[in-house]
Amino acid sequence: MDNYKIEKRIFDFFLASALFFLAFPLFLYLFLLIKIDSKGKIIYKSERTGLNEKKFFMYKFRSMISRADKLGFMSASDDDVRITKIGKLIRKYKLDELPELINIIKGEMSFVGPRPELEYYTRQFNKEEKKILSVKPGITDFASIKFHNEGEILKNSKIKDKNKAYELLIQPEKTKLQLKYIKEASFLLDLKLILNTIKLFL
Repeated sequence: MDNYKIEKRIFDFFLASALFFLAFPLFLYLFLLIKIDSKGKIIYKSERTGLNEKKFFMYKFRSMISRADKLGFMSASDDDVRITKIGKLIRKYKLDELPELINIIKGEMSFVGPRPELEYYTRQFNKEEKKILSVKPGITDFASIKFHNEGEILKNSKIKDKNKAYELLIQPEKTKLQLKYIKEASFLLDLKLILNTIKLFL
């Protein structure tokens, strides 16, 4: 397991660094589009619970109006009125998550691992679910692949409260799949999950 953690960290650092360098022109282009499209900070920082319950700020390109987290639900559907015009585009292709490469370089996240949750949800974890916090959170895993269209699921839900919709329709299965990843984690599985994630957008 120790060798796996070392291999995983080396892989994460060098791949994230290379992708950040290659994607830098795209970063600048998105910076400009977001700046022109709406008022507010270009990078959105969201406090999440990470490895061993340590708090960190996850970076994303802002895809909603300024202070959107103060104006509505924590979970957002595809038709959420807080999403900006450019936000709809970058969310569709997950481009809003590009700044998470910085979190990976810093060692706060990994390419593969359970998606980092808000403390609001991790406070409710039972003993078994707290195992999710025993590994670094990541960009993708079994749950991220299955619920890659989370916004669409929430949009089509008849439940008006999108937080409730998330908690009833997504979170239970998402938690099971995150625990499944932790039990089966290996370097080869990580590579497989990365390839399966890429296939979703080809």
